Amino acid sequence: MPQSDADIGAEMHGWARDLFPICRSLTGPGVRETLAYIKKILPDLQIHSVPTGTKAFDWTVPDEWTIRDAYIADEAGNRVVDFRKSNLHVLGYSEPVDRVLDLTELQKHLYSLPEQADAIPYITSYYKRRWGFCLSENQRKALKPGRYRAVIDSDLKPGVMNYAELLLPGDSEKEVLLSTYVCHPSMANNELSGPVVVTALARALAARKNRKRSYRIVFAPETLGSIVYISKNLDALKKHVIAGFVVSCAGDDGNYSFVATPSGQTLTDRLARNVLKHSVGNFKEYSFLVRGSDERQYCSPLVNLPVVLMMRSSYLEYPEYHTSLDDLTLVTPSGLAGSYNVLSRCIDALEESKIYIPVFPCEPQLGKRGLYPDLSTRDVFSKVEHLMNVLAYADGKRDLLGIAETIGLDISACAQIADKLTAEGLLREV
Repeated sequence: MPQSDADIGAEMHGWARDLFPICRSLTGPGVRETLAYIKKILPDLQIHSVPTGTKAFDWTVPDEWTIRDAYIADEAGNRVVDFRKSNLHVLGYSEPVDRVLDLTELQKHLYSLPEQADAIPYITSYYKRRWGFCLSENQRKALKPGRYRAVIDSDLKPGVMNYAELLLPGDSEKEVLLSTYVCHPSMANNELSGPVVVTALARALAARKNRKRSYRIVFAPETLGSIVYISKNLDALKKHVIAGFVVSCAGDDGNYSFVATPSGQTLTDRLARNVLKHSVGNFKEYSFLVRGSDERQYCSPLVNLPVVLMMRSSYLEYPEYHTSLDDLTLVTPSGLAGSYNVLSRCIDALEESKIYIPVFPCEPQLGKRGLYPDLSTRDVFSKVEHLMNVLAYADGKRDLLGIAETIGLDISACAQIADKLTAEGLLREV
């Protein structure tokens, strides 16, 4: 029996709660722990390891980062900044340090947000060695002149970067890509909403008995992870992917939005517009000029895949983004369920979007099949308008999405009409 919105939302929120405390980064044990958790839900998920020093186009996989503990202690030994209380307190990829220094010198290694005085910022330094601590502006102002001990118990040494993929074959080799990232520490919307929604979608797809399309599901560190993945799979991606979605910032109760491809006219762009228009009504479309996640890589000129970024509140518009305020109160079961449903409708539409052609020249006689009123009045066409329009535009060239766009109808409603007309012997699939 299918799960209700409340049940699937609660389940995804539970996964997010379990994953929230893990300290993820570009590499390291946090990514592996996260992928291992997802693999328990998706047993066929394949986890890959890419060694330090591996070249991927213009990039190189850096040393692996492992962190065990970090703190700033005052002269009495009290931890005034403590990694154990929030893993955002450490500048991502900080090299190890154990130093005693005065407040003036310490300030050079501190990061805060004066405009959000209660928030701890999320800041990283992947490609230049440094160390530092992130704290709220209020914590920073509370530091008194004196000597402090700064300790970061971490390693930066050769290791691996991890990513995972799941390939679900269908009747066609044409693929739909679902991609999300697993590299941020404790942030709920910006980090965990994408992986939990994609995990739920992948589980549902794996259980689907008849898949018309094939599905490629990717969990990778943002930017470098997707670049590495593309470098290893570019030919297959270009050959097979007909539509794709990067999923991020998908867990709050804000408005729906998506970032279009550079052309704005791919199958995925058109599909996102149709589904959002008819399923949620009010949504915001952003130009590729404001791209921000792995759609940057999938849509880059020499890759050029039809991939959009699907969100609820855009990272551009919610103030908790990249701070400790992006927590499990911002992400809700209903917000997650909403994103899951929108993406499920997109997948259903891709499964349903066939091409049809009429069986008979001219309009068929619908009345004898009970498809047309037997009393002719001046408003009779309005009663069968959608059915007649599907028949009129099923020309063997337009797919159902094209018909839906032309006649202003939800693609799922078009699919139901096409199924009815096919059952009556009036349409046939090309």
